[in-house]
Amino acid sequence: MDYRLLGRSGLKVSALSFGAATFGGGNEFFKAWGNTQIDEARRLVDLCIDAGVNLFDVANVYSTGLAEEVLGQALQGKRHQILISTKATFPMGEGPNSLGSSRLHLLDQCDASLRRLGTDHIDIYHMHGFDALTPVEETLDTLNTLVHAGKVRYIACSNFSGWHLMKSLAASARHGWTRYVAHQVYYSLIGREYEWELMPLGLDQGVGALIWSPLGWGRLTGKLRRGLPKPEVSRLHKTAENGPPVDDEYLYRVVDAIDAVAKETGKSVPQIALNWLLQRPTVASVIIGARNEEQLKQNLESTGWNLTPEQVAKLDAASDVTPIYPYWHQRQFADRNPPPIPLSKS
Repeated sequence: MDYRLLGRSGLKVSALSFGAATFGGGNEFFKAWGNTQIDEARRLVDLCIDAGVNLFDVANVYSTGLAEEVLGQALQGKRHQILISTKATFPMGEGPNSLGSSRLHLLDQCDASLRRLGTDHIDIYHMHGFDALTPVEETLDTLNTLVHAGKVRYIACSNFSGWHLMKSLAASARHGWTRYVAHQVYYSLIGREYEWELMPLGLDQGVGALIWSPLGWGRLTGKLRRGLPKPEVSRLHKTAENGPPVDDEYLYRVVDAIDAVAKETGKSVPQIALNWLLQRPTVASVIIGARNEEQLKQNLESTGWNLTPEQVAKLDAASDVTPIYPYWHQRQFADRNPPPIPLSKS
């Protein structure tokens, strides 16, 4: 397993990390992802640790705390070997203060996550989304307090816009507070918007990327192909409306390119998609999930080898799209605004 520094910090994380959103199955939405309970969770955790995975990612909102509980129990006796990432901001109740990134909510939710996880500290604490109603100074001062109290080691954000992240980094610099070292983002071969602004920001400011849904909301598992009927059983049937829209023809074009590379390498479609991500700038760790041991073993085999530059270029060309304004305009003077990824020649 390859280990990479997390942004501009001294923390090393495994190139692949494990996402525990499939743990608990506390409601219909998360049951569509998975319903892993304690015994199976322990086996998945052990497989990950044996493969060198040192980062396990979860969130308070996953199955309303059940995922944290299951992960905490699965990690008993192994805490010294691993890093835990969890999150706050999204609703955890019906009250007016049961959501957001206010001091009140974050202090309560941090303690609740610690109890559910059965640990005395969180290694990476994410703001799961940007709270525009709470001043960034209040949020960051609270996170800085949690770090100095020893309850949190590093802080990160997730699903921020570029200006959300830059405003937060500027506030931390201005006050001498702990800064975000990572940004957990959606990024895949069929979702490359991260490259337009957030990746250049990450390169400039030293913010590492932790990638969620690297298989494009389940579309790059190898089950969706041109000319074939869609599978009768798929989590997409229950969760597609909550995920990123993807045009069928675009998806098939990308999958055709992945299939071609898969034939050249002898690797599977998911392994190709994950390995492509591992070679992108700013990417510190790609979060993989699994419903069962076989899926996990397959995904863990995405490391230890690399696509060739020619294969990467083939995938880049197939998945390239014209970006929205102002990014398409900036491509016209790329000599002064060089993109983090060379533009496709197709």
